[in-house]
Amino acid sequence: MYPLIRVALAMRAARKMPPLVPGEVHTIHTRCWPWDIDPFMELNNGRSMTLMDIGRIPLALRTGLLSMCRREGWRMTMAGASVQYRRRVPPFAPVEIRSRAVGRDAKFIYIEHVTLVRGQPAHTAVYRAAVVDKDGIVHTDRVAASLGRTDWTPTLPDWITAWSEAERMRPWPPQM
Repeated sequence: MYPLIRVALAMRAARKMPPLVPGEVHTIHTRCWPWDIDPFMELNNGRSMTLMDIGRIPLALRTGLLSMCRREGWRMTMAGASVQYRRRVPPFAPVEIRSRAVGRDAKFIYIEHVTLVRGQPAHTAVYRAAVVDKDGIVHTDRVAASLGRTDWTPTLPDWITAWSEAERMRPWPPQM
């Protein structure tokens, strides 16, 4: 089940925090609860990505992205993710998730998450988020202008650019 209560608590806490400029880090603290684990007694890989939502959604709130979407009648959607799992997260371990908008291209905003356990990186992910309206993907220049952040044009790291290019070469629809 989706952790709606955890998201709601994170949103309530984020409303009390100062706004963020795109590129600044939003940090949350949570725990790996028994309902988050898989049969191997560690944080389930799918749940780790869901916990990153608990970082991404308040990040969107603090940067003004959520209120901008409401004002414009737009929505956010995930368009892809690249994840690395490097360390196990045992039950009851304290988890820190750091989230930030790394940059953008014409179609996507790239959001990076780092999951730490006892101060050590365990997982990292980069998400491609798209802002959409009834006609499809909204160009990120329009999104930045609506946010009042037309100056936010950071150069994407080479590894994100390479991943994005690899995703463009991937066939769609799948050929299975």
